[in-house]
Amino acid sequence: MNQQTIDVLGYQEILQEVGSYAITERAKKTIEEMRPSTNKKSIEHTLSEVQEALEIMQISSSIPIHTLSDMEQYIEQAKKGLYIRADQFTRIVSFLDHCHKLKRFMKDKQYAAPTIHLYAESIGDLSELEAEITRCLKHGQVDDYATKELSTIRRQLGMLLTKVKDRAQTMVKSKTFAPYLQESMVSERNGRFVFAVKREYRNKVNGNVLDTSASGATLFMEPKELEVMQGEIDLLKIAEEHEVEKILYELTEQFLEHEMSMNIAMDTMHHYDVIFAKAKHSKLIEGQCPILNEEYLIHLKGARHPMLKGNAVPLSLQFGEHDRALVITGPNTGGKTVTLKTIGLLTMMAQTGLYIPAEKGSTLHIFQKIFVDIGDGQSIEANLSTFSSRLVNIIEILKSTDQRSLVLLDELGSGTDPSEGMALAIVILEQLFEKGATLFATTHYSEMKDFADAKEGFLNGSMEFDLETLRPTYRLLLGQSGKSQAFDIALKLGLHPDLIRKAYVISYKNAHPFSNSIPSENLKDLHYVKQITTFKHDRKLRKEDVEDKVPLFEQGDNVKITATDETGIVYKGPSSIGNYIVQVKGEKKEFNHKRLKLHIKKSELYPEDYDFDIVFKSKEYRKVKNQLDRKYVEGLNLEED
Repeated sequence: MNQQTIDVLGYQEILQEVGSYAITERAKKTIEEMRPSTNKKSIEHTLSEVQEALEIMQISSSIPIHTLSDMEQYIEQAKKGLYIRADQFTRIVSFLDHCHKLKRFMKDKQYAAPTIHLYAESIGDLSELEAEITRCLKHGQVDDYATKELSTIRRQLGMLLTKVKDRAQTMVKSKTFAPYLQESMVSERNGRFVFAVKREYRNKVNGNVLDTSASGATLFMEPKELEVMQGEIDLLKIAEEHEVEKILYELTEQFLEHEMSMNIAMDTMHHYDVIFAKAKHSKLIEGQCPILNEEYLIHLKGARHPMLKGNAVPLSLQFGEHDRALVITGPNTGGKTVTLKTIGLLTMMAQTGLYIPAEKGSTLHIFQKIFVDIGDGQSIEANLSTFSSRLVNIIEILKSTDQRSLVLLDELGSGTDPSEGMALAIVILEQLFEKGATLFATTHYSEMKDFADAKEGFLNGSMEFDLETLRPTYRLLLGQSGKSQAFDIALKLGLHPDLIRKAYVISYKNAHPFSNSIPSENLKDLHYVKQITTFKHDRKLRKEDVEDKVPLFEQGDNVKITATDETGIVYKGPSSIGNYIVQVKGEKKEFNHKRLKLHIKKSELYPEDYDFDIVFKSKEYRKVKNQLDRKYVEGLNLEED
């Protein structure tokens, strides 16, 4: 399947939705990378796995699946010669526990899932490893009794710590130290026991300063006597650390010895995660297992587009027994495009091993290739129009299509001259049919309906339209082409039959079917009479008539002269015949309103009280005007520019 098909049909969005039900990131990635298969046995096996998963979920919805990313990380860590930390072993124990639970969970599911319950049996016996890790760890730390050596070291360490603490408590209360202390308490700094000594008595206490208070008035000192004992503690801590590392290295080695079993367990857990994610998605869309065939049959019962959820109108279609091409007509927003997408997307879902939102018994052919040309494929980068862009796609489809292809074409030939577009559409459709493709195409061209009626192997279909409610029903009707619903709707809404009759003759070159649909006495109603009443007009228009019909530009509006693409500023107008005087590059010219188009309103260019004489009048004119505004000057006259 090419990327165009995947993108247009929304296939990747479906995979992302399925993947959202997976627990492990690995399963999500696997699902999002799935692509339709053409192997019938393989697809049917995958679908049967989903069926068994649904049966298991009827018994219990809590499937013991564990995350896998940590396990993969720990195996890589161990293979690099690094030991696994105690807290990491805690997560390994959780994984091993889930493996045990998964085996136990599947053990009694044979009657519900005769195939997939066996997958858990491939998980080896890891109880010995789990028991050893559990024995050596306690509360996320290496347990005291993991080895005799560690037990001895920690016992000695505990005894020595108690001895040092007791000695420190005795010293802090003794007369030797008490006078020099801020408080008679033993504190700890970095695991060492210290006294709070007043700064001025620093030299009275034999020991090292390990810290100071925020004010600097108190020094936290470790007495020399305790320092010697603390040295012994440090040696024991180093020995403890070495022993813990030794234990963790040994556990890591044992873990790595089970690498193959761990990988099998992870693969099994991953496969279950993928299967149950598909099953959960199936429940969401109320899906059914599709029946696959290799006889080019497409029988859909109550099918719904999965992304429309409860808003979808069910699609029923029985196609392929006698015909290989379906031409669908109908009004805009009548459901033609959704019908194409539903057929294509459900076919892709079925070939991916996913349940489809349709009633039981729906069957789909396994196609090797699926091609689509739906929607606006305009390419800004390539500077292609919608028609050009779609035609490029159609050419690629023509090159790649064969008898194993499903081709979905929406409004073929649109976006150009209707007669030429129609001719191209018919030729392309016929050529794809001759190449052996299974075709579904939508159109508004009546000639394509006639072509489909006359061509062997083609079938006409239409999206039903309710003329009473003037709404589409979104139901696909086979064996009939859409009627001239534009005329039906116009008549229903009250357009005069005489006007519809003329339009019908122009469209179909023959008499209209609406002659007697409205009683003649009804046509005398004022509603109809007004529509066909005509008047003779005097070519000399009055100014008020012009103002009614001519777009009103204001002085200062920036307009574009359509003939030359120049811009200018409106000075006067409109005249009685709709002409404006526009200043273009400092020169005033007269243009009819039909040659002008508003570019920028004056309100966006100038303040409200702006003096437009600055724009339209010469400097000399403004000078004279200013003089006359102040006082009368004999012999000084104001002449228009």
